[in-house]
Amino acid sequence: MLRSMQLRRFLILAGWLVAGAPASLMAQTYAQADIQYGARLYAEQCTLCHGATGDVVAGVDLRANRFKRSTTDNELRNVISNGVPGTAMVSFKFAPPELTAVIAYLRNMRDFDSKTTLIGDPARGRVVFEGKGECARCHRVNGKGPRVAPDLSDIGAIRTPDALRRVIVDPEAQLRPANRSVRAVTQDGKVITGRRLNEDTYTVQLIDEQERLVSLVKANLRDYGLIKGTSMPAYGDKLAPDELADLLAYLLSLKGL
Repeated sequence: MLRSMQLRRFLILAGWLVAGAPASLMAQTYAQADIQYGARLYAEQCTLCHGATGDVVAGVDLRANRFKRSTTDNELRNVISNGVPGTAMVSFKFAPPELTAVIAYLRNMRDFDSKTTLIGDPARGRVVFEGKGECARCHRVNGKGPRVAPDLSDIGAIRTPDALRRVIVDPEAQLRPANRSVRAVTQDGKVITGRRLNEDTYTVQLIDEQERLVSLVKANLRDYGLIKGTSMPAYGDKLAPDELADLLAYLLSLKGL
C-alpha cells in the first residue's frame, strides 16, 4: 500500500516536471534553415529591446530559455503575436513561417553564433574599419564621421555576431528597408537622393549626399521611391578571413556612448 502511494506521488511529480519543462528540454528538433532564418529576424526585430544576447530585459534570458510568461512553443507564439498589455512587449505580425523560425532560433540561441562565426581582435578591426575597409568614409561612430550611412555607435548592442557578419559579407541581401536610400524628384525636375531618416503619409525627411537635412512634402513631388541596391561593397572577397573576423570584433565592441 505504502509503495503504491509512493509510486503514485512520483508519477504526479514527474508529470508536473515534464509539463513545466521548456520545449528545448523536450524531444523536439528544429530545422537548421529555420534556426538561421530566425537568427536574421531576431537581429532585425528583437535586439533593440532584448539585446544581441537576449538578457537585457529584467527577469528574461532568452539564451537560457527563461521567459516570464511562456514555457511551450505555443505560448511563445501567443506572446510574440499578441504582445503583453501593460509592458514594453508589443505584438509582431510575423507570417507563420517567420514565427516558426523565430521560435526555432530562440530555442537554439545559446549555441548558434559560437558555432558559425569567427571573432577576431577589436583593435585590429578598428584599423580595418578606418583603413582598408574604408567604412569610416560613410559611417559615423561615437559622434565622429559622416552621416550618409547608418550610425554604428551602438551596432554591437543591437546585432548578433552572425547577423553582423552577413551584412559585411553580403550587404545587398541583408539591407533593411529602413536603411535603403531614397530618390525624390521635385515638380521642377530637381533630383534629390539620400538616406531616409523619417517618413509619414505626407512628408519625408532625409540626409542628402552633402549631409544636409532635407524635408519634403510628398504632394509637391513628381516622383518618389526607394533606390534599389546599396552603395556598401560586399567584403566577402575584399577582406581576408582574419581581417573580416577583426572587423566584426570591432563592430561588436561598439555599444554606444
